[in-house]
Amino acid sequence: MNNFLIIVTSISIIAVIYHHALYPVFLYWFSKKHPLDGVKITPRGFHQSNKDRILPTMTMIIPAYNEQEWIADKIRNVACIDYPSSKLTIIIACDGCTDNTVSIAQNTIQEAICSDVHIEILSFENNQGKVALLNQLIPQYCSDIIALSDVSALLSYDALLIAAKHFENPSVGVVNPTYHLLVPSSEGEKNYWKYQTRIKQQEATLGSSLGSHGAFYLFRTELFATLDSDTINDDFILPMKIVEQGYRAIYEPSIRALELEHVIQEEDFARRLRISAGNLQQLLRLFPLLNPKYKGTAFTFFSGKGLRFTMPYFMVSAYIGSALLLSNPLFFIAFIGQTLGYGIALMGFIFPRIFSNKYCQTLTYLAIGHTANLLGGLNYLFNKPKSSWTRIHK
Repeated sequence: MNNFLIIVTSISIIAVIYHHALYPVFLYWFSKKHPLDGVKITPRGFHQSNKDRILPTMTMIIPAYNEQEWIADKIRNVACIDYPSSKLTIIIACDGCTDNTVSIAQNTIQEAICSDVHIEILSFENNQGKVALLNQLIPQYCSDIIALSDVSALLSYDALLIAAKHFENPSVGVVNPTYHLLVPSSEGEKNYWKYQTRIKQQEATLGSSLGSHGAFYLFRTELFATLDSDTINDDFILPMKIVEQGYRAIYEPSIRALELEHVIQEEDFARRLRISAGNLQQLLRLFPLLNPKYKGTAFTFFSGKGLRFTMPYFMVSAYIGSALLLSNPLFFIAFIGQTLGYGIALMGFIFPRIFSNKYCQTLTYLAIGHTANLLGGLNYLFNKPKSSWTRIHK
C-alpha cells in the first residue's frame, strides 16, 4: 500500500511540475530553435490595387447581446479596416438584445465613416445563444473566409490583409491574432495573459495554434462544421474541428485584437467556471487530436489543454500524498513547498492589498483558476450547463 501511495504521489508531483515548469521551458527552447515565419504585406494605404482582385471574399460576423456600451466603437473600428469594400461584408447579429444595442448600431452605420463599407444589422427577436446564432448564420454566406469577432474587441487596421496572405497557403484553415487586454482587472490577470500569449505563440511552432479567442479569428467557410447545441467553448472547438480535418491553425503576432471590456471581479469566477466546464467538454469532443498522427499538435494538446483539465486532481493527489509520506525527506520537502505556495495564494486572495506583489497575485490567480477548473469540470459531469447566452463580463 505504501509503495502504491509513493507511486501515485510521485506521478502527481511530476505531472504538476511538468505542466507548470518543464513544458513551458521546452516550448521556450523549441520556439527559439524554430521561430514562426511571420507574414509581411505591402499596405494598400486604403487605395485600390490591381492585387485586390485576387484577395478572398470575407464575411465578418459579430454576435452581439446587450452590447450598447461598445457597439458604436466596434462598428467604427471595423469600418476602418483596410480591405476592399467589394470583398467584405460585415454582419452585426443582435441576438435578442433587451438594451439599446440595435438602435445604436443602426444610427452608427449612418455615419460618414461607414459609407463605403457593407454593414448589415440583423436583429433577432429572441435570444437563442451564440452557438445557435453561428449555426444559423455561417451556412448562409458563400464568402471564402468567415471572420468572427466580439463586440468589445478592436482590431488592427491591416488584420484582414495579413490573414488573407496566410490563406494563400491551401493547408491553412484558421488564422489567429494576438489577444491583448486594454485594462487588466488585476496584476495576476495581466501576468497570466502575458504568459498565455507567449505559450500560444510557442505552441504554434510545434504544430497548429491551440484554439482561438472569441475576440477575433478567421477560418475557411467550407470547413465549418455545425456545432453541437450545448457547446460551451465554441471558439476552441470550432477551429480545432478544422485542425482535426487536417488543416493548420496559424498564430499571427502582427494581427492584434484589443479587448476593451475589463473583468468584473464579482462575475469573474462564474466566467471561469463556465470556461473550465468547457475545458472538459472540449477534451472529450476533441479526443481524436491526441492521435500521434497529429504530431506536434497532439503533444501540445495533451501537455497544455489535456493536463490543464486534470491538473487540479493531480495537485490534490500530490498534496494529500505528500502529507501522508512526511517521513520521507523528499515528500516532506514537497509538502512544505506546496503548503507555502497554497498559503501565499490564499493570503493573496484574502488580503489582496497586503499581498499585492505581482508574484503573489499571479499565484493567487492561478490557484483560483485551478479551483474553477475542478468545480467547473465536476459541474459539467454531474450538472451539465445550459447553452443559453447569459451576459458575463470578460
